Amino acid sequence: MTTIDPVRRELLKNALVTTADNALVMVMRTARTSNVKNSMDFSAAVCDGAGRLVAQGVAVPVHLGVVMPALEACLAHFGDDVREGDVLASNDPYSGCSHLNDIYTFKPVFVDGKRVAFVSLILHHSDLGGRVPGGNAADSMEIFEEGLRIPPLKMVAGGLVNETLMRIIEFNTRVPDRVMGDVRAQLAALDQAAAEAEKLAREWKPEVLEAYLDDLIDYAEILTRSELSKLPDGTVEFEEWNDDDGVGNGPIRIHLKLTKTGDQIEADFSQTDVDLGGAVHCNRAFTVSCTYAAIRTVLSAAIPNNAGLYRAITVKTKPGTFVDVTFPAAVGSRGQVGFRLRSIVLGALATLLPDQMPACAGGSEFAIAASGSDANGRRFLHLEFHNNTGLGANPDSDGQDAGPYCIGNLANVPVELIEAENPIVIDEYGFLPDTGGAGRYRGALGLVRQYRFLTDDIQVQVRADRFKSKPWGLFGGGAGGGASTTLNPGTDKAEALPSKFTRRFKAGDVLRVEMAGAGGYGLAEERDPEAIRADIAQGKVTAAHAREVYGVE
Repeated sequence: MTTIDPVRRELLKNALVTTADNALVMVMRTARTSNVKNSMDFSAAVCDGAGRLVAQGVAVPVHLGVVMPALEACLAHFGDDVREGDVLASNDPYSGCSHLNDIYTFKPVFVDGKRVAFVSLILHHSDLGGRVPGGNAADSMEIFEEGLRIPPLKMVAGGLVNETLMRIIEFNTRVPDRVMGDVRAQLAALDQAAAEAEKLAREWKPEVLEAYLDDLIDYAEILTRSELSKLPDGTVEFEEWNDDDGVGNGPIRIHLKLTKTGDQIEADFSQTDVDLGGAVHCNRAFTVSCTYAAIRTVLSAAIPNNAGLYRAITVKTKPGTFVDVTFPAAVGSRGQVGFRLRSIVLGALATLLPDQMPACAGGSEFAIAASGSDANGRRFLHLEFHNNTGLGANPDSDGQDAGPYCIGNLANVPVELIEAENPIVIDEYGFLPDTGGAGRYRGALGLVRQYRFLTDDIQVQVRADRFKSKPWGLFGGGAGGGASTTLNPGTDKAEALPSKFTRRFKAGDVLRVEMAGAGGYGLAEERDPEAIRADIAQGKVTAAHAREVYGVE
């Protein structure tokens, strides 16, 4: 019987988190694509020998709620055939994963023949084939259109890389040098994480480590339930509307009934609209992950991020709805509705916790994949995500312009890098005045990103929203400014484009993307005139807007 020392438990927790973070640093320094090494669209985690999440790194939170379902599907397939030196892998949304671009990998850790842990890495690979470069086309109707579907299998078996699988991946991507570089970086970082985890397990002794991991998960559950007990009981409902589903249907109603009772909370999405097609919707695993990440934001930062945190949270969905699609639905653009789910959960929490939560964050959940040939005939693929533009206004302060939101830690892709690697010029990148939701406290401004293409026949796929359903304010605060996309703005060939499209651009064409601002908090007439004058001086608000919205000359 192992006696748990709370100090040693804390040391173990930090060591596990460091193991995951070290893997992320290695990926960032060795990967090839800007989406990974600059945007940091990857995550790392550590699980115990049974597959329960025990630690996660500083990563993309919406990846991490999918770790256990993805590993569970791998273990269900291989059973006892999981051996030292193996790496299990899958990207199949219908085997626990979320969409094809995210390849989930798991390496078991053994000590003296006993499996004591798994280390996990998830990378968004920029292109795995499919009908449209990048694999994220909103108008795909079946998973078979979106690229290479990898069922649970062994990417490495007994230390030997599965060269057959590697060749299949290489032959199913438009940019094999970059994608294969990312795959190798993923495997190398897994090896490093596994070595660190094995060293830790040997120092602690396997039976002692197992007892401490059990306790760490239970400890997270105890703290989570304690935190939830402090929140008021009640049932609240909140809904938002997706502009469309990418194939002409919409608006789509996403509905949540949130019930907090004692030390547990239930999120029920079963009244969400029925799915009618496209690839913007998501599977249940991703909905659950987004819900976990959003609820996590109202709990103490001291709670370990592991499976115990999830035990007090129940998520209900209905198969066949927009947030629980069924095989063989395409899900490549699932990120867009994922960020909307985040806002819906936080909107419900704001109703449950008045005067404690911010208004809706800004952003059009915008993503772009542009691919073609440069002037030298080299194939390029530019992939970029701008899922948020800044934070909603708080009960006591303005929203942070260009601030990160709770379930997506993706970083900015520098303009210089985009222009160095692709035949694209960024004509404009900056804030959009007057787009922050008005109120006692102003929401963050929207952003503009304007692309000019330098070669012909560039295929561009865009996924966005918030053209109609704008980021909401709280307690009288105004909505953030809406989003838009325009072809060749300011010319006689200007054309308003839909929120989701796939089309070809020629040399000289310009794509202007305006992303939504965040919601405001409180009544506009209560805003401090000095704050308005400061906004005008900084160019965040025009004098005309201040006069019209705030009544300030």
